[in-house]
Amino acid sequence: MAQRGSDKHSARLDDQQKHETEGLIRGCGPTHAEEWKDPEGMPAPGEGLRQSYPPGHEPGTPPGITQRGVDIRSDLAKWLSDARWPANKHDLARHAERVGAPDLVLDMVASLPERRFKNVADVAKALGLGVEIRRW
Repeated sequence: MAQRGSDKHSARLDDQQKHETEGLIRGCGPTHAEEWKDPEGMPAPGEGLRQSYPPGHEPGTPPGITQRGVDIRSDLAKWLSDARWPANKHDLARHAERVGAPDLVLDMVASLPERRFKNVADVAKALGLGVEIRRW
């Protein structure tokens, strides 16, 4: 009686698995039997990545705000989003110190006007960072 590779599978499945791992065993190419499973190659130097995005989901800054504004708003959100809202300047300063926010965030909070803020977007608007223009 001929010995098969496994007692758990059929001879056909054993042959298919052997074919799929042949490249790995021999070290001579892709390890997938199906071409669609092969990874894409890296772009040539200077070629850049070619990626398409669905309409309305392209990367970049939204209209009405600069990249610097996006970065600063991101930092503010990172350190202030879990504060108790609404909050005034002093509440936000205490929260930022308690969570160990960097000096840039502490300085921005210290420069806020004396009033209550609804959320991080309200703080960003008070700092003059720009407001995202939404198009529905």
